[in-house]
Amino acid sequence: MSGTTMVFLIVLISVGGGIISEIYKRRLEFKKIDAQRTKVHDELHSEIAALKARVSTLEQIVTDEGYQVKKDINNL
Repeated sequence: MSGTTMVFLIVLISVGGGIISEIYKRRLEFKKIDAQRTKVHDELHSEIAALKARVSTLEQIVTDEGYQVKKDINNL
């Protein structure tokens, strides 16, 4: 093997190793970001469910006949 071929292979292996290292680092970053995104998604999903339950309760209160009678009395 000539000296030029050896230098070429060393450079090729070094550059290839650097590229593989960067790909691995970015993959880990994407996994971390995806985990955070999933956590935020789950939190928002539970918050929406809680808000829907509150709106449902408010709808029951407002559509209750006793509430309407009280409102009519107060309007007099």
